[in-house]
Amino acid sequence: MSVKLALPPSRRDLRLDLFRGLANWAMFLGHVSSPVLAWFSFRNYGFSDGADLFVFISGYTSALVFTRKMLEGGFVFGATRLVRRVWQIYVAHVLLFVFYLASVLFLSDRFDASDFIHRFNVAPLLVAPVDTLTQGLLLKYKPLNLDVLPLYVVLMGAFPPVLWLMLRHRNWVMLGSVLLYFAARQFGWNLPSYPAGVWYFNPFAWQLLFVLGAWLALGGADTLHFLVRSRIVLFSAVIYLLFAAAMTLAAHLPEPQTIFPRVLFEAFNPNDKTNLAPYRFLHLGILVIVVVRLIPIDTPGLQAAIWRPLVKCGQQSLEVFCVGIYLSFLASFVLLTTADGLLAQLLLGTGGIAIMTAVAYYRSWSKRVERPAHAHINHPVADETRAPLTEPKQQHDRAVAGAI
Repeated sequence: MSVKLALPPSRRDLRLDLFRGLANWAMFLGHVSSPVLAWFSFRNYGFSDGADLFVFISGYTSALVFTRKMLEGGFVFGATRLVRRVWQIYVAHVLLFVFYLASVLFLSDRFDASDFIHRFNVAPLLVAPVDTLTQGLLLKYKPLNLDVLPLYVVLMGAFPPVLWLMLRHRNWVMLGSVLLYFAARQFGWNLPSYPAGVWYFNPFAWQLLFVLGAWLALGGADTLHFLVRSRIVLFSAVIYLLFAAAMTLAAHLPEPQTIFPRVLFEAFNPNDKTNLAPYRFLHLGILVIVVVRLIPIDTPGLQAAIWRPLVKCGQQSLEVFCVGIYLSFLASFVLLTTADGLLAQLLLGTGGIAIMTAVAYYRSWSKRVERPAHAHINHPVADETRAPLTEPKQQHDRAVAGAI
């Protein structure tokens, strides 16, 4: 089977690492109960935010990595590697889930702050602990801000057959994803949540971003490259981004609200995040076009030292994301129980990002140290049983795999 990937074997796209790291930082800052730190996240400046970017890049990098595995070892081999990755994400979610619940209960009791149990959606655990934990393992019960990883597990879990079909009928799968998106919005399809309601991130709608990323990685980027080259598209994109920023700021500031007609303001506010509103999807798509046009893959500035912390956080995304969610809870707790002034908010935000970056560097070093020994133990005759990959391709696959 001949498949043209978006990246050649010897090329590594640092933009994927950079912007996924940026998405992790933005989600951490946005999850802290801080009016100051929220202005350093994406959500106040446009319709889409860090979660949209995270899901889109996850689809893109997943297609790159696991397509190569399927082409090299067959569908079964690639599918099993994908399932193993799903299991890793699920285990990470369960560990985060348990630590999160235990921390909320301990701190609320230690500091006599019973309202925190309700604020962080932990009250069901006290009413029905066994049922609540069971529903949590089934991904139906989610405390506050623990919604992204369950969505990631579902999207990755459904990806093996989707990827198999995309390798044969890429455009038809993309069309099917679009139809599923509109059907979910039209008929209200979603997964049930516990103890009531539905998923905050509707997987039937959010799959569109994931599949779009995979479609672009598997050749769709060539199909839409004319949009990147078009000056008219760039001009229209800038206008839309400015409009989105103004409309989003109007939701937080009273003065801009008087500029727009009420009917126009209410069409975009509140922002429909649960079902991935079309204007939200369009916003991210336009951002991708602008970034690809203004920051080519071979831009020398991507190698600058100033971007290395972001790149490293993007390469170790799962660990950094989990740490960021937990730190956002701790930072919120500190702000709600002690000082919540400007300096305290800035210090907690800076400290959280520093810890996330330290975790990323540690995990990168740890994997680099463990990899030679692991390869020697588990694959002592690998070179004799199959033709080796070229070294540039090996380096690229490891780099992209780390971003997943």
